[in-house]
Amino acid sequence: MSDGVDSHGGGISAGGSGVACGGEASGTAAEGGADGRRSFLGRLLMAVGLVTGYGYFVTLALRFLYPRNGSSRRWQFLATLSDFPSGTQREFRSPVGHRVLVTRISDAADASSFLALSDVCPHLGCRVHWEPQNNRFFCPCHNGVFDPSGKATAGPPADAGQSLFRYPIRVEGELVLIEVPVEDVRGRTA
Repeated sequence: MSDGVDSHGGGISAGGSGVACGGEASGTAAEGGADGRRSFLGRLLMAVGLVTGYGYFVTLALRFLYPRNGSSRRWQFLATLSDFPSGTQREFRSPVGHRVLVTRISDAADASSFLALSDVCPHLGCRVHWEPQNNRFFCPCHNGVFDPSGKATAGPPADAGQSLFRYPIRVEGELVLIEVPVEDVRGRTA
């Protein structure tokens, strides 16, 4: 039967073109299902990505609006009174890496005889150093000047009313303790 007539029902076979008796292409039903699955999976992945992104954003916003309180600072051992004579200065590094300059300013055996200041300039974060010949802390970045108590007296920090951060000191018997952060700004505990 080479005339193109189908022997089973009179339909035209059209030379193997894939047209069945009902006039519908045989591959379109399967292709339509694949397109539907593909678009469904794309939409599902997009929804999961959006939910994850917005969830992370909400978490960050809540951490900013409601920070944790209380547990990020601890008292650390600094020295004994007998090992820290009057007029001396030591550099202390907190568990998270903050550098603190601690000076004993008198022979009294209480916290008022110590001064603990951050060595980071509040203007741009440069490191300050003590100049004993001038009796001051000096920041070389923009000529910031601080008196021995950490109060800004000249330069951009004085113009902005910024002082060096002061760390609390406590004396318990012979022990000198300093209160320092044990968690950095990213929330990692030391």
